[in-house]
Amino acid sequence: MSRAPRKYKATRGRDDNKTNKHARTNNMQKVVNGSLGLDELCAARRAKEALIDMKKQAKKEIEEKENEREEEPLLMENRKRFVLFPIKYHEIWQMYKKAEASFWTAEEIDLSKDLHDWDKKLNEDERFFISHVLAFFAASDGIVNENLLERFSNEVQVPEARCFYGFQIMMENIHSETYSLLIETYIRDPVQMAFLFDAIETIPSIKLKADWALRWIADERSTFAERLVAFAAVEGIFFSGSFASIFWLKKRGLMPGLTFSNELISRDEGLHTDFACLLFSHLRKRPSKETIQAIIVEAVSIEQDFLTSSLPCPLLGINAGLMKQYIEFVADRLLVALGNNKYYNAINPFDFMENISLQGKTNFFEKRVSDYQKSGVMASIKKHDYDPIDAHTFSLDEEF
Repeated sequence: MSRAPRKYKATRGRDDNKTNKHARTNNMQKVVNGSLGLDELCAARRAKEALIDMKKQAKKEIEEKENEREEEPLLMENRKRFVLFPIKYHEIWQMYKKAEASFWTAEEIDLSKDLHDWDKKLNEDERFFISHVLAFFAASDGIVNENLLERFSNEVQVPEARCFYGFQIMMENIHSETYSLLIETYIRDPVQMAFLFDAIETIPSIKLKADWALRWIADERSTFAERLVAFAAVEGIFFSGSFASIFWLKKRGLMPGLTFSNELISRDEGLHTDFACLLFSHLRKRPSKETIQAIIVEAVSIEQDFLTSSLPCPLLGINAGLMKQYIEFVADRLLVALGNNKYYNAINPFDFMENISLQGKTNFFEKRVSDYQKSGVMASIKKHDYDPIDAHTFSLDEEF
């Protein structure tokens, strides 16, 4: 039974080849006889030229990819990539050790007091807003991991960077687990829960964010540097408004479990964004400033659309206009971290984003590793004075 379809397909393929060959022979004969019309000749010539152009373009793209690998030390084939020591890129290794020292698990989050606040202290509009934020978060970490597994971990040949990516994948899994637990705790209606878990299909503004990120993952024509900027935008811009909304709850003394998990996750994602900026600084061939700006501006527009749809009504101390301004403020800092000038010249509208987990004039994700450092983990990097976090984080200092 299993052989018949294969035989059928093979026979059909031979018949198709005979048909195509016969058609080509007839066309050639028509040309010889002068019976092929001028329009047909022109169409055939255009088709042939288009095919040649496609082959040239494909060859050019392959050559560009090969040149990129040859020109970029981070992407160049490395026969020593299976052995970690001796460390060659100390600042990249130090970033990995900082991430390692920040390890935590979903079991550390106490949600016992959150349900009372959710039911008794948040109004319907606030619950709508926070549920949309959690819906985006629940899917976003999986998309980030898709990129790390499918593209970045395969492209980058430096073992120090691969260590970071490996650890980041694990932490993104923990983030995803945490957000799933949060939704499962707060949303008790099975239909609503399923709606939120399927947000990349059911909520248009979240689908727009997901599609943008997935499009970059699938893009075979873009360079590694361009995709590095795009995913710095995913973690540095697409996440920032949602983080701010939960810090807004902390300012009001609400939802202690949610806000504590937000502190941990925002710190992690900030480190991931900083790492993207660090790798970007190591690239020899970077996109033009115009290209970088275009990527960031597009991400800002998509994030602002999400915030507008998630915040249809002004809430106490927060509204769509202020959130959109905050996104522009964050985007300016990311642009500066990538070597560009500010684009929006926006001012931070939220004082609580400068005071919660920020420690003064440091980035909004925390400059140092928090109290969750694992004892002894940082010892192996203290001999290196260079601090990539100092060099590449977003600064709130006005003097850019």
